[in-house]
Amino acid sequence: QVQLAESGGGSVQPGGSLRLSCAASGRTSSTNVMSWFRQASGKEREFVAGISWSGGSTRYADSVKGRFTLSKDNAKNTVNLQMNSLKPEDTAVYYCATRNGAISTFYPAYPFWGQGTQVTVSS
Repeated sequence: QVQLAESGGGSVQPGGSLRLSCAASGRTSSTNVMSWFRQASGKEREFVAGISWSGGSTRYADSVKGRFTLSKDNAKNTVNLQMNSLKPEDTAVYYCATRNGAISTFYPAYPFWGQGTQVTVSS
């Protein structure tokens, strides 16, 4: 099993920044990608960004390209999501998830999930 713990959510004004972190523990060697999803109230869970542990390749949703950046620390089994130029439509609960395989935008493909962290963008 793999356990994931998110941190760093909060409230920010439009145009502001937040940094989310996801720390993995347990059988992390059984997974090779980590992704972030988000779910706004009344909406489906959607892919935000993903990164591979080994090569560091990344994939971003069109809605966040140029504003969000992933980074990883393999030694700490941690992935960070730097979110800049935040917009009200970025408001959601953000989840990290991990799997063995390619970065997927399909959330059922991920067997391991964190508990989620709330991000609110409002003036």
